[in-house]
Amino acid sequence: MPRAEPLTLGRLSSLLLSTLGRGEDAAVLVALTHMDPSKVGSRILVTGTENHGTLADAEADREALALARRALAGDPTLLPGTYALPADRGGSVEVFLELHHPPWELVIVGAGHIAQPLCTMGSLLGLRVTVLDDRPQFATRERFPEADTVEGIDFSDPFSGVPLHRWSHVVLVTRGHKYDYECLRRLLEAETLPGYIGMIGSRRRVRATFDALLREGFPRDKLKDVHAPIGLDIGGETPAEIALSVAAELVHHWRGGSGRPLRELEHVLDRFHPPEPGDGRSSEPSGAAPSPAPSPEVEPQEEE
Repeated sequence: MPRAEPLTLGRLSSLLLSTLGRGEDAAVLVALTHMDPSKVGSRILVTGTENHGTLADAEADREALALARRALAGDPTLLPGTYALPADRGGSVEVFLELHHPPWELVIVGAGHIAQPLCTMGSLLGLRVTVLDDRPQFATRERFPEADTVEGIDFSDPFSGVPLHRWSHVVLVTRGHKYDYECLRRLLEAETLPGYIGMIGSRRRVRATFDALLREGFPRDKLKDVHAPIGLDIGGETPAEIALSVAAELVHHWRGGSGRPLRELEHVLDRFHPPEPGDGRSSEPSGAAPSPAPSPEVEPQEEE
């Protein structure tokens, strides 16, 4: 049950910031009406591990706790808004449900040439960006001015002190296979996986990493959630182009879509101005060469 002590606004703010800082979701319920008018504004904070505050009514507290837990568990019918809760002696308390989660973040592991434009794009997308590397001369604020955090790490425990959660997008762009492997192994060992895991690399490099993880006993189903090689196929070659393909895949991951050119999906010219019968004009797009089929010898994506 929630603790009996009333939860002040200041205490609520402190607890909420601490909860989100640990990477946890939280629900807040605030009383809009109450049988005792002096209790309007009473509040409860519920996280995955703690409860604080009270609505000054035992039955309403029990119902509030159950409602919050269902919402935190992802019940799609429970959205932020107003709910009527039964209370003692046949009364009711109307509450407003708030749902809070940590800010969406991009954690870039590796501070090489691709990481720089990717940091800029992540910031433009509204993500909180963290850059991690074991090389002090690379992990600098001067190289990553848009990053919220730039930290030096040890690849033997790369995410020590970096709380990850389902709103985290982790991109591995390290300078070597052994670092990719160690980072990915640590991520897959965690009790809670980040919402997105992507790893740069050629087909050969990705295969070597997956082979080693499978030999170590990681189930194939876990590896299926790893986006590797990372990025959408836009033919990117330069660091900025590869970073753009990674950023595009991030948007595709949370927004959906086909990843195809909109012109190919909408066919506006053909739908509203079709060619006249027999005029010999083709409705196929002109001016672009067809994309070649993937070659087994192609080994894209290598970070330095």
